[in-house]
Amino acid sequence: MLRSYLYVPGDDLVKLTKALARGADALIVDLEDGVAFDNKEVARSVVSEFLAGKESSWPSIWVRLNPGTLLTADLNAIPISKLDGVVLAKTDSASDLDNLVSELGESSDVPVMALVESGFGVTNILDVVNHESVSLLQVGEADLAADLGITPDSRSSQFNYVRQQAVVACAAARITAPIAPVSTNFRDLELFRETTQSLADMGYFGRACIHPAQIEIVNAVFTPTPEQLEKALDTMSRYEAALASGSGVCLDADGRLVDEAIIRSARRVIANQR
Repeated sequence: MLRSYLYVPGDDLVKLTKALARGADALIVDLEDGVAFDNKEVARSVVSEFLAGKESSWPSIWVRLNPGTLLTADLNAIPISKLDGVVLAKTDSASDLDNLVSELGESSDVPVMALVESGFGVTNILDVVNHESVSLLQVGEADLAADLGITPDSRSSQFNYVRQQAVVACAAARITAPIAPVSTNFRDLELFRETTQSLADMGYFGRACIHPAQIEIVNAVFTPTPEQLEKALDTMSRYEAALASGSGVCLDADGRLVDEAIIRSARRVIANQR
């Protein structure tokens, strides 16, 4: 699974090229808010040129698309076949996703990250993640704060209700855990580490970044430590031995009861090893 997603403005080929070597698992090439309205056409041209040179060694490449009337121009200008996925900005409902799939046409099988950024979108979040096109969810808290009239504190704790709602919705839809939101404070890296760990503990996997300095922290938080991996492997071994002997439970190395629910967490740790 991808851990770090770095937003990069789509109208700057130099930044896009440099971003490839920053260590992010994925780049979100931005055609939306990171590009001024008058520069949209330039951005489409730059992104098309950038994608034409895509190599197998590159990180995963996603493009954040403009919603509404600009969507068609975005899709007509860039080679969708070169992408690992698209991000639909300001996803408010399943109908927005229906429209995207229709616009994609023969490329409708491309993975979609729904970016929910409004109160209306939050009320429809379960319908959004249950849409057949959606493989990932991200909540855009900056736009959401503006929509709701929220003044976030340093940890944006006012969003905890929405954050947990996103985790529950993704689990209910049987899709990957949501991607943690960006933090615009890229100078206080200790706070960023703390909030990233808190979001991981809440059930998120991976985080969007707006600055290269955030990438290493995100990758570290969402990579199992050697101790965590060793414990997960040991727990799995004990459980498999118990099953072989006809029992559905066992004890872990600390003497605690292990059943299928605990094993699901151990499997997740093992799957995320690097």
